[in-house]
This record gives sequence, structure tokens and C-alpha cells, in this order.
Amino acid sequence: MTSQAPQPATLGADIRALRKARGLTLTDIAGMLEKSVGWLSQVERDLSEPSISDLRQLANCLGVPMSMLFAHSGAPADEHGYIVRAGSRRPMGSGEEGLIEELLSPDLTDDFEMVHSTFQPRSKMQKPANRPTQEVGYIISGRLDLLIDDKAFTVGPGDSFRIKHQPYQWANPYDEPAVAVWVIAPPVY
Repeated sequence: MTSQAPQPATLGADIRALRKARGLTLTDIAGMLEKSVGWLSQVERDLSEPSISDLRQLANCLGVPMSMLFAHSGAPADEHGYIVRAGSRRPMGSGEEGLIEELLSPDLTDDFEMVHSTFQPRSKMQKPANRPTQEVGYIISGRLDLLIDDKAFTVGPGDSFRIKHQPYQWANPYDEPAVAVWVIAPPVY
């Protein structure tokens, strides 16, 4: 008799399990997020996908690092912790804010993380960020407008930038996506 390999948990199932383990109701979490119970119920049943901002708030409400809410890939055992295949990157959030991010690092056990970011055309960061991190980005394609510590920059293919414990905001007011690789230390996701 052969046993099937366990199916990976879904994001919704992970959120529901974490919520229940903390003795919280749908109403409790929805209230903390200022969202409807229906929205949260759909997320828990994998009928709706939360944005990056939603994931940050959910992680905060549940008292877990944001990385716990990312999808986990089924890498072969001999590659786990070493290799991330292009089709097996861990996605972060739904992309509804115009930013699609995927984890390039095999896991979050290092002193840094690498992230593949795609900024959709005509998208903009909703709120400025100011994290206790050092971040370096490298633009692969497209253009991106950055506001770092009240200084405005436009970066394009081959350009790189650094954000060091400074408030920043990004925008892609252009007609094509911008693609970047970010290295963030310490890991924030």
C-alpha cells in the first residue's frame, strides 16, 4: 500500500489554522483589519487573494512573520534550501496593488533575502515605507520612479539603488512593467 504525499496547505487554510490556534474569530480578525467578515471568510476558503498590504496586516494580527503566509513550493528534497526554480518561486500577495513579488532566496534563514519584483504599468506604492533595513535594487527592465528620503530618482535597465533605513516610495507611471531584483537585510517577509 502506498501513501500519498501530503498536499501543501493553502494560504487560506494557513490563515484559518493560525486564527483558530489563537482563539480568534472571523469577526475578531476582520475588525482588526477593518475588513468585512465575508472578505476574510473568502480569503480563508481561498476564494479571494489578499494584497501585500493585507498580508502584512494579517501577519501582524496573527503575530507571525509575513513569510509564514507565503506559498511554499514543492522543491525536490535534494534541492530544498539550495535551489529555487523559476516556476517554483514563492509568490507574495495578489498583485492588486500593482506589485508582484516572488522570493528568489531558497528560504528566510539567511541574513538577507532576494526578491523578484514586477511593478505593473501605471502603479504606485499606496503608502511610503520606512523599514529598519538596508535594501539594494537592480533594475532588469522598464523604468521606476523612486522617492528616497525626499530625493526623487528615475531608474532604468542596469541601474541600481540603495535604501538604508530611509523612508521611500515607488511609482511606475510608465506604459511598460518595471522588473527589479531586490536584496533586503535583514529579511522582512
